[in-house]
Amino acid sequence: MGLRIVIAGGGTGGHLYPGIAVAQELTRRSPKTRVTFAGTTKGIESRAVPEAGFELDFIRSAGLKGKSGRELARNLAMLPVSACDAWRLLSRRVPHLVIGVGGYSSGPVVAIAALRGIPTLVLEQNVIPGLTNRLLRPFVRAVAVAFASTLSDFGSKGFMSGNPVRKEFFEMGSQIVQDADSETCHILVIGGSQGAHALNLALRQAAPALAQIKPRLIVTHQTGERDLVEVRESYRQAGLNAQVETFLEPMAKAMLASDLVICRAGATTVTELAAVGRPSVLVPLRTADEHQSKNADALVTVGAAKMIAGGDVAAALVSHVKTLAANRKQRSEMGAAARQLARPDAAARIVDRVLELVHS
Repeated sequence: MGLRIVIAGGGTGGHLYPGIAVAQELTRRSPKTRVTFAGTTKGIESRAVPEAGFELDFIRSAGLKGKSGRELARNLAMLPVSACDAWRLLSRRVPHLVIGVGGYSSGPVVAIAALRGIPTLVLEQNVIPGLTNRLLRPFVRAVAVAFASTLSDFGSKGFMSGNPVRKEFFEMGSQIVQDADSETCHILVIGGSQGAHALNLALRQAAPALAQIKPRLIVTHQTGERDLVEVRESYRQAGLNAQVETFLEPMAKAMLASDLVICRAGATTVTELAAVGRPSVLVPLRTADEHQSKNADALVTVGAAKMIAGGDVAAALVSHVKTLAANRKQRSEMGAAARQLARPDAAARIVDRVLELVHS
């Protein structure tokens, strides 16, 4: 019999995809290992986990961060339900270890596992730890962090792994040859797995000016569901050659086919940019703890990315794209700098720690 591992959490790709990367490494090491996921029906896991070839159990759960009033009260009332769902799930799966990848659905499963004496490990993808992992910190056995500066937040439980990236980001690199045509520049725009309304709006505003840039731009844009029609129409009216989709998959292929990426600065996105070695213009999501700005700094500091931290985002985007589209050498140098930050062994480091915990 192989190991039984439950990976809990998700909601967004930034939380889920590192978990899939770890699951892939676990089953690569031992095909007899049975990895199952736990998440909600509303998160990206409901689609992405089965597509990756893993089983998924659902729990009822709701977030607390950023909630207030009736919504906060309703979500707090959900906690006992979440705990009961987690208890039943763990009784059915009987895992040797539980991994939390962040997102509110990871909290109940990891907490109940710790209460029952099941070894637990969580992944912290951001420079600034998320709420769920801060709450779980006293109860888990180990914390895998993506950035060395985060180690101090978790004391002796923390270990430096890097942020795990799905294997296709490394495997596809040799299969995709970029177009050497200097008359075009392929721009990829991604706002995360759920899209990003403000970023979509900035690209709509920038579209007429982008259409005037030489070399000619080819745009691929992941919008999320909300803005698909409006973004597509803005590009059409501007006369831009653009492929606009609700969701792009495989993302590795889309990134590798691009010359320049415009995106938010979620931890997983930043790590994927490093894995494929692509230059980027980062527009961090503004939050109270500015965690995306801290993530972006990792690329900006080494010259792998430009960051737009505020002001007129559309105008800044046009300025950066105009400069970088015309300078293949600068793009190449930025891409090489990004690749230096890649940690292809991140999933392996985490699996090594998983095996230590299981067999200790």
